[in-house]
Amino acid sequence: MKKIVVLTGAGMSVESGLKTFRDADGLWENYPVAKVATHEGWEADPTLVTNFYNMLRKKCIGTQPNEGHRLVAKLEEKYDVTVVTQNVDNLHEMAGSSKVIHLHGELMKVCSSRDVDDPRYQITLTPENCEVEPGTKAGDGSLLRPFIVFFGEGVPMISVAAEEAQQADIFIIIGTSLAVYPAAGLIHYVRPGVPVYLIDPNPISAGSNVKQIQKGASEGMKELSALLMQ
Repeated sequence: MKKIVVLTGAGMSVESGLKTFRDADGLWENYPVAKVATHEGWEADPTLVTNFYNMLRKKCIGTQPNEGHRLVAKLEEKYDVTVVTQNVDNLHEMAGSSKVIHLHGELMKVCSSRDVDDPRYQITLTPENCEVEPGTKAGDGSLLRPFIVFFGEGVPMISVAAEEAQQADIFIIIGTSLAVYPAAGLIHYVRPGVPVYLIDPNPISAGSNVKQIQKGASEGMKELSALLMQ
């Protein structure tokens, strides 16, 4: 079975109504990114940050995967598919994708603020119980913080994603301008000769070996699915 690796960015979720992490205008849902998505912002006002992600989770819970998400999941009928996403929502999982690597964290999880990556103190929230009371402590006594890779922090899953990219027989990029590193660098791990498809409505310079489908996530995936699912 051929292996497809799909790298998705903000443009994947925008059709579902979500403004996603790292938008270019420096605001996320009208909040300055520096206040809600940096370690300095968290240190300065953990209550603001906690309440921001509470708001974001409630917004996300009412959101549904779009046709693009569903078509990515449908590729699993014929291929071994790994999704590498820069998005913090769980729309790929909701659409049925079984292997998803989150580079920038997961909105529905919280963790220790002393050791973000210690699985003992990571908690997955549910739609019925998605709010964290500011001041709530993790199991190690530190404040519970969002399981989000803040700006300036390392991206621990990038090495896992790079290994997946190296094994890809087909590499698909959806809804990302390839401007945010380290995620943008994953294309360099793809073996020479492997087909690379880029779905984005904006023209993106990504090299001569990349075939761009200049459409949004859903329309672009319809076109690509017709080719790949023959």
